[in-house]
Amino acid sequence: MASFNEVDLELEKKGYLDLEIDPTLDLFEEINKLKREKNAIVLAHYYQEPDIQDIADFIGDSLGLAQKAAKTDAEIIVFAGVHFMAETAKILNPHKKVLLPDLRAGCSLSDSCPPGLFKAFKDKHPEHLVISYINCSAGIKALSDIICTSSNAKLIVDSLPEDQKIIFAPDKNLGGYINKVSGRNMVLWNGACMVHELFSLSKITKLMERHPEAKLIAHPECEDAILKIADFIGSTTQLLDFAKKDKAGSFIVATETGILHQMIKNSPEKTFIAAPPDNACACNDCPHMKLNTLEKLYLCMKYELPEINMVEELRLAAKKPIERMLKMSIELGLGG
Repeated sequence: MASFNEVDLELEKKGYLDLEIDPTLDLFEEINKLKREKNAIVLAHYYQEPDIQDIADFIGDSLGLAQKAAKTDAEIIVFAGVHFMAETAKILNPHKKVLLPDLRAGCSLSDSCPPGLFKAFKDKHPEHLVISYINCSAGIKALSDIICTSSNAKLIVDSLPEDQKIIFAPDKNLGGYINKVSGRNMVLWNGACMVHELFSLSKITKLMERHPEAKLIAHPECEDAILKIADFIGSTTQLLDFAKKDKAGSFIVATETGILHQMIKNSPEKTFIAAPPDNACACNDCPHMKLNTLEKLYLCMKYELPEINMVEELRLAAKKPIERMLKMSIELGLGG
């Protein structure tokens, strides 16, 4: 058995360590105890595994999580999500310790927009204001004028003058959808989410034929062909609210499968079917989101590693467009 110092050194080197955990431990009880002892809060995205959602202090989409991170009194923020989410929490909370259970939990959409290439793209459109989807790195946020989420993107775009030229990054599907519903002609960066791009139109169409009573609800990160046949399009929170309030008894859900846990909890009498991807799998999981586990969450809180840090100059530059989004969200009636 490794000594504490050896374990601590290894954790410092790797950021996390898959240590053996006593199988008799009640991890829910242990995590709750650590939250109390360390004045820590666990923020979790809807795409996390059910156990993590159930232990979290707050569950939400990117807008809700950013708002919660901006006003928490906790000394430690444990972000059960992906890297850009924990990074956003650190941008807003420089003096708090921000932890991510697995540093490998990245984002295909964020990775599709490298800051160096995006800066060159931006320089070609000097008169354009840059709106970036929150699913991007701190480097992209620092190059942006306003950050948005899928919950508030249309309202933010609609609030700007009609003649304002706009670059939208990094998600071409969300940007294309906003162009369509707002009548804009934003210049789009060619990025996408691997999860939402994998949905199979033919499989979903066949699923709808087998379940004619079911409504198809889809996230705007999906490709246009999926959005065209959807009964409702919205962010994860908007999809959750729609499924709860709508009179339909069954839904085909075209977004990451983690959201189904909350949908079933909210409406146990309804049926929720995960939309199939264009591969051999039955449903579409985000491999990055699912890297976080209850065991890693426990170890992360126990050893307070791995921690998110960044250069102060970058943090300050990335903070400005996030704060502008949060301010606009309050003004547009999206809470705060």
